Order: sequence, then C-alpha cells, then structure tokens
Amino acid sequence: MADRVHPVPAPPSPRPDQPPADAAGAGAAPTETTPLHPSFNRPLSPPPGTYIVQVPKDQVLRVPPPDRARRYKKLAARPARCRLLRRACCCSCAALLLLLLLAAAFAGAVYLIFRPRAPTFSVASLSIRGLDAALISSSSALSPELDAAVRADNGANRKVGVDYRGGGSVTVSYAGQRLAAGPWPAFRQAPQNVTVFAAAMRDRGVRLTEEQARRLAAERAAGAVMLAVEARVPVRLRFGKVLRTWTVDVKARCDVAVDRLEGDVAAVNRGCRVQVKPLWWWW
Repeated sequence: MADRVHPVPAPPSPRPDQPPADAAGAGAAPTETTPLHPSFNRPLSPPPGTYIVQVPKDQVLRVPPPDRARRYKKLAARPARCRLLRRACCCSCAALLLLLLLAAAFAGAVYLIFRPRAPTFSVASLSIRGLDAALISSSSALSPELDAAVRADNGANRKVGVDYRGGGSVTVSYAGQRLAAGPWPAFRQAPQNVTVFAAAMRDRGVRLTEEQARRLAAERAAGAVMLAVEARVPVRLRFGKVLRTWTVDVKARCDVAVDRLEGDVAAVNRGCRVQVKPLWWWW
C-alpha cells in the first residue's frame, strides 16, 4: 500500500524587529556544553511541492494492474513462441543436414564396395536393304530396312548387374537424316556378362537432300559410308541381390563405317559414347 507525504509548510520568516539567532548567539563564548542549532538535529525535508510515493517492490515487478493483466500475459508469451519456432527451425535444419550426410556416406560406401563401371556397346554385324535407290535418284522415297547385331558388354562390373527396361529404341541415321528405327529389347544382364541381341529397324518415305545423296555416293565409291547408330533405353542397376537404383534413361551413340549399302555389310566401329546425367558418377 502506498504512503503519500504532503508538502511541508515553509518555516516562518523572522520579523524585522527580532534579531537573528546567529547575531544573538555571536556574543556568547562557545563552550563544550553549548547545544547545536535545532536545524542540525532535524532531518532534511523535501522542497516545497514534492510528493514521495512509496510502492512495494514486489508489486512493481511481478503483479501488473488488473486492467493490464491480459496484455501482460500476451506480451510475456510472445518471446516463448519465438524461441519455440527458432528451436524447431534449428532442429529441422540439423535433421536435414544429417540425412544428407548419411545419404552421401551411404553412396560413397556403395561406390567403394561395388566399384560400378559403364558397360560398352558395339555393332557386331549389320544388314542393309533399301538404300541403294538413293544412288540412282535423290528425289525417290526410300524404305530402308536394317538388321543390326548389337553387343552389350558388362564385363567390367564384377558385382553390378544391369536391367534394360522396356520402352527403349534404336535408330540409324546418315548425315543427320534418320533412316530407320526399331525397339530395344528388355533383358537382364548379369555381372561380367556379354549379351548380343538383334535390333530390327524399319522406316518408310525417307528422302535425302541432293547434298546428302552426293555425299552418300562419294562415300559408297570410297568404300566407307559413315552411319550413326543411336540408342535410348531405360536401365536400372542391381548391386548384389538387394540394392536397386531408380530407372534412368541411357543414351548411347556408335559411329559405324560400312563398305556398301546392300546385303550383309562389314561394319567397322569407330567408337561409342554413353551418356546418363542422374548417375554421372557411374559413367
């Protein structure tokens, strides 16, 4: 409970005919028994017009007024919510970082244990029909038929198998012009395995430009016609008997030189390239 102190009235001013107290006592000789002036024994009073309010300390710091209790409670709970939100964000970031570290460690361990390598591809043999008409007239429509024996070699992998999924395709082109296309068969290739499969490619209504026809005739006369065999096939890797990867599209391109454009030809591989982006570390 607060105590209020009212202003203390000012002391009365001395009358003109009354001698001052200092002058009256100036003539007396000071002795040890002379009493001090009454103003030294009286406590100092506050200046006129000053109020002193005394409030208990516990009420000032802990107990808000009743009309402000709800606002005080709301403001006091806000820092706690901010701390909880900050703590939740820190925990989420730490958990995500931990998961990333665990995934990177797992991938590194799998790579060091299995040592995956890319399989190699080549064209073992090739049979061509329907391209000799381009040597006679460049304006005639072609109906090429090509049968290729493709060799897939997984001998570099001792512990990794390859699953070639369905939906792949194989195409043969010359100077950027597609000649024929066909499906890539689905099969499973074991580690250290070599698989040779047949790919039948057909097309109709193919037309070459005059420049392409002249170039084809010149290469036919030289006995080295350059064809591009391209394949796109979804694959999935098998690590041992339990682990499997997701399915990704693999693109392969082989440059093949043939000596003629009719019948069973001698195919000479000039190199194959394999591309796959999601598993760049594998390739």
